[in-house]
Amino acid sequence: TTATPGASGGSAAASAGGQKYVAIVSKGFQHQFWQAVKKGAEQEAAKQGVKVTFEGPASESEVESQMNMLRNALAKKPDAIGFAALDSKAAASTLTQIKTANIPVIAFDSGVDSDIPLTTASTDNKKAAAEAAKQMCKLVGSAGTVGLVVHDQVSKSGTDRRDGFLEGMKANCPAVKVLAPQYGGGDQAKSADIAKSIIAANPDLKGIFGSNEGSAIGVIKGVQESKKTGLQIVGFDSGKAQIDAINSGLMAGAITQNPVGMGEEVVKAAVKAINKQPLEKVIDTGFYWYDKTNINDPKIQAVLYQ
Repeated sequence: TTATPGASGGSAAASAGGQKYVAIVSKGFQHQFWQAVKKGAEQEAAKQGVKVTFEGPASESEVESQMNMLRNALAKKPDAIGFAALDSKAAASTLTQIKTANIPVIAFDSGVDSDIPLTTASTDNKKAAAEAAKQMCKLVGSAGTVGLVVHDQVSKSGTDRRDGFLEGMKANCPAVKVLAPQYGGGDQAKSADIAKSIIAANPDLKGIFGSNEGSAIGVIKGVQESKKTGLQIVGFDSGKAQIDAINSGLMAGAITQNPVGMGEEVVKAAVKAINKQPLEKVIDTGFYWYDKTNINDPKIQAVLYQ
């Protein structure tokens, strides 16, 4: 198809040397996870000889700030855009404009409810959270109550991890009572408060699952502040605070994603899209369960976010 002038997919914005440019808009910037994704993207960009920019809002509740970043990315006329949506619906109209400008979109971390992204590079969040539930069942046995603190219910990663955990609990220890999910916005302080109220309201509580870095660290803090011992805490992600908590025995274990690999895959897919090469609909970037027993394995060390 012939593109109208100014909608040429951004080749005009490429430097005189013809270097292709990929603008990446992430969900956030504050978690070590995103820093690791950025590192992977930059490593792959250097390999492929393309330019990348990587930005994200200061916190993962700033949907409007992320939308501004996406609109600004479009204005720069890049050759491709990488995008991890905080809110699929909020992004719809800007994604349509990007499509009209013939700029390929590569989704990552959290799928977008749209057929505009050519592919999504992400963890199979449902499968990963089901694995966290299976490990929780091993830890708590077949009785008692388990709570979950989830980062949000508007992103695909939030809903998939919630649903995967609930399904995994049902499949592996159906006799354990699972409380209704509570949402802490991935915020440590808010998640700590939720954990404290779960502990106060449920004397037979055996364990709590935190669905991302901020949620899990918040749960640890809430448990510490409640002075409650003997709880099994299972997390998701692997920033320094979670690694320390697992090493000290405060946290039983967690799922680690492969953020460096995710960043690499975003750039690989963007380059393929720029070159009009076919892409798989989903790029599974993998996950691992880690705890005290395997945290020092080289394979696990390579995917921890530090």
